[in-house]
Amino acid sequence: MALGHDYEMQDCPIARALELVGERWTLLIIRDCLLGVSRFNDFLAHLDIPKGILSARLEKLVASGILRKRKYGPRQYDYLLTERGTTLFPIVYGLAVWGDTHHAPSKGRRRMFSHTTCGTDLDPHGVCPACKIFAAPDDVEIRNGPGAELDLRDDAITKILSSPHRLLSPLTISPGQAEVRASPGHMSRKRRG
Repeated sequence: MALGHDYEMQDCPIARALELVGERWTLLIIRDCLLGVSRFNDFLAHLDIPKGILSARLEKLVASGILRKRKYGPRQYDYLLTERGTTLFPIVYGLAVWGDTHHAPSKGRRRMFSHTTCGTDLDPHGVCPACKIFAAPDDVEIRNGPGAELDLRDDAITKILSSPHRLLSPLTISPGQAEVRASPGHMSRKRRG
């Protein structure tokens, strides 16, 4: 028997949230959007997700107002987080912290998050200890920690993200090249490979 996609008989806000973001792959798609991934083929390459499942998850995220589509070519779209989608950052960050706290490699955390305004690493709750604020995702830089497994993947997105990267800075991958398109106020980096 196939699993259902809702928790109709549960009067619970967690159940309602899971109906939108609880399916397999969905939080990884949202994570990738926070990292700056926005194009269908880049999600495919970075996540190794089947095309049909990716299409279905993106459609559901757009329909629920978590993502929006922006056309950039004939039948080609960027999938971008909406304000509603960006509010999922504390949840994704919390899962990353939990995963590194309870399942980190012996060398330490896989990913480090810092407040770009002052350079201080965020605490486990996403607060900058120096500035005493919860850092907004567009003011957070992610970098590899000592436990990062750098040889696990070699897709273009992973290669770009092997260097520190500001969240929500758009990534664009073109054949034979990995490039970060930075919007105003964001860091810019290019890497040819």
